[in-house]
Amino acid sequence: MPDQRNFYLTTPIYYVNDSPHIGHAYTTLSCDVLARFKRLDGFDVFFLTGTDEHGQKVEKSATAAGKTPQAFTDEVSENFRDLAGLMNFSNDAFIRTTEPRHARASQAIWSALMENGHIYLGSYAGWYAVRDEAFYAESELQTDDRGHKIAPSGAECEWVEEPSYFFDLSKWQDRLLEFYEQNPDFIAPQSRRNEVISFVKGGLQDLSISRTSFGWGVPVPDDDGHIMYVWLDALTNYITGIDYPDTDAPAYRQYWPADLHMVGKDILRFHAVYWPAFLMGAGLEPPKRVFAHGWWTNEGQKISKSLGNIIDPYEIVETYGLDQIRYFLLREVPFGNDGDFSRKSVLNRINGDLANDLGNLVQRVLSMVGRYCDGRVPAPAMPTDDDRVLLEQAASAIEAIRRSMDAQAFNEALDTIWSLVRAANGYVDHQAPWRLHKEDTERRDTVLYNLAETIRHLGLYLQPFVPDAAASILDQLEIADDQRDFSRIGGGHAMKPGTPLRKPSAIFPRIAAE
Repeated sequence: MPDQRNFYLTTPIYYVNDSPHIGHAYTTLSCDVLARFKRLDGFDVFFLTGTDEHGQKVEKSATAAGKTPQAFTDEVSENFRDLAGLMNFSNDAFIRTTEPRHARASQAIWSALMENGHIYLGSYAGWYAVRDEAFYAESELQTDDRGHKIAPSGAECEWVEEPSYFFDLSKWQDRLLEFYEQNPDFIAPQSRRNEVISFVKGGLQDLSISRTSFGWGVPVPDDDGHIMYVWLDALTNYITGIDYPDTDAPAYRQYWPADLHMVGKDILRFHAVYWPAFLMGAGLEPPKRVFAHGWWTNEGQKISKSLGNIIDPYEIVETYGLDQIRYFLLREVPFGNDGDFSRKSVLNRINGDLANDLGNLVQRVLSMVGRYCDGRVPAPAMPTDDDRVLLEQAASAIEAIRRSMDAQAFNEALDTIWSLVRAANGYVDHQAPWRLHKEDTERRDTVLYNLAETIRHLGLYLQPFVPDAAASILDQLEIADDQRDFSRIGGGHAMKPGTPLRKPSAIFPRIAAE
């Protein structure tokens, strides 16, 4: 339909040399919540994730495992598909950079850059970190006590000398700064935008974009002695997934430029500097926005393999519950900041926010409807000012939630929802329907109806964040599946008095302290 609103968002594609951990889950969760929200808000959403399977590090790992790189990547890429299932992610597609369509797309963007005069053949001599698949200038490195050069990421660097094709990144400084100025929302949060602008103002060097010292990658067009630099290959996945190089394809025309690339702060430079330069050099539009989120620590400690404190998504979901972990990760810290994964904090969120505030509200209201109203939605009488205030807060919350979601301020969206939870709990305590049951049954029914309507709104708003729990709330209110999108917000779609409700069940049971 001509007025259909589209929304295309991506995770970074995850490097198959890693096992899925809390960082992967966090990045994809943020995209999943936003994708679900936009679908409920009437958008045609395309949500892409996948795996990055080329590069020297993968080739080395495959050799160490006694496997071919293809067999190795076939096996380990499934770990990331499995993570999507574990976390109830709603991605529309999963891309692998070893797919033939991706090689075609990568070679097409290379050819476009070459034809436009942005690639030349030279030789590279400098420092390279295999772990990061990244080149570093001498000025960025430190020397450890063994005399080894160490990148800002902590990765060890090695000196590399080999023939290389280069992308003329040094010529893009002014063009990129102009692009950032014209598109102030392109990089978020603001602190990351400032970092990128400072980096670009410091001057850019031409970028080595091919390697000859190993063979696991996409061959350079017309020069099989070179393979494409893994980051040029990897970034191209975002347009491979929507059928590039066919720029007349329906998917490309509908979804590009992407509305959002979600990334961790460690790979922002690739997405906010190299990627828009590659795209503009190839005659393509840059994405609309790149958001770089922070990192998690574990009980105050930096997470690392050497410390053995990697947070396993499978373990924490099994221990605390899926929706509980989804909620904690997006509520605990302002999105974009670093956060600490503390098991005490997880329990506090589960038992406080979820069990006491939300779960108790739903259970006691629906239990009173069961006891006092024969298990049917009661009929309201003329509302009081208190009633109008609560119902107006329930219906109008969508505007603040929408603004927060568009800014990727997920914790602020949840704060708005929990303001409504608190308002409803306060209304219950103030109106005291258990007392009205003895004194004024008409008023009792009005109060319980208003509470049921408020809970309906809470169920609608919570769907992106805690989909299973929200579905349970809406099921208990007998809200049909086709009545659950955001077009149903407000009194015009209110619950029908007399609707029989099932016996209520607990949404979020309390969890005993460990």
